[in-house]
Amino acid sequence: MFDMMNRQDAKNAKGLQEPSPRADELARQVIGAAIEVHRHLGPGFLESVYEEALAVELRLREVSFLQQYPVAVLYKGCRVGDARPDFLVDDELVVEVKAVERLAPVHTAQVISYLKALDLRLGLLINFKVGLLKHGIQRVVFSGHNQQNLGDLGVLAVENDAA
Repeated sequence: MFDMMNRQDAKNAKGLQEPSPRADELARQVIGAAIEVHRHLGPGFLESVYEEALAVELRLREVSFLQQYPVAVLYKGCRVGDARPDFLVDDELVVEVKAVERLAPVHTAQVISYLKALDLRLGLLINFKVGLLKHGIQRVVFSGHNQQNLGDLGVLAVENDAA
C-alpha cells in the first residue's frame, strides 16, 4: 500500500511539507530564465557572467529579486557575519549560480544554509557549466527550520530538476 502513495502523501505522512505553490511557480520562472541564458551563452563562462546574465533575464521577465542580498548569520544569538545568496527571488526562493565541472555536497550545503538563515523552504542550485542545463539544476527543499546544528538540517529533497 505504501508504494501506491504519491510523493506528497508520503511527505505528509512524515509531517513534512512541500514549498508553497508560489515558490514552485517562482522556481519555474527562474529555470525558464536560466535556460534562456544558457541557450545564448553556452557552458564556457565564469560564474559572475551567468549571474549577471540571469539578473538581466529576470528583469526582462519582470521577476522580482534581490541580488547578493546580505543575510545575517547568527551564532548563539550574535551576528557573526553576512551570507550573500546570488538571488533572493520575491522573498520566497533562494537561487545559487555555479559554473563548475561538477556540483559538490558543499554547494548544496551552501543553499541549505541560506534557506535556514532566511527561514525559507525552496532553493535552486544552477550549474551553467553543463552541455544541457536541465542536468545542472538541483531543487533543494529544506524542512528543518527549528534544527540547531548543521548535521540535522532536515533536507526533504535534493533532486535534479528536469525543467
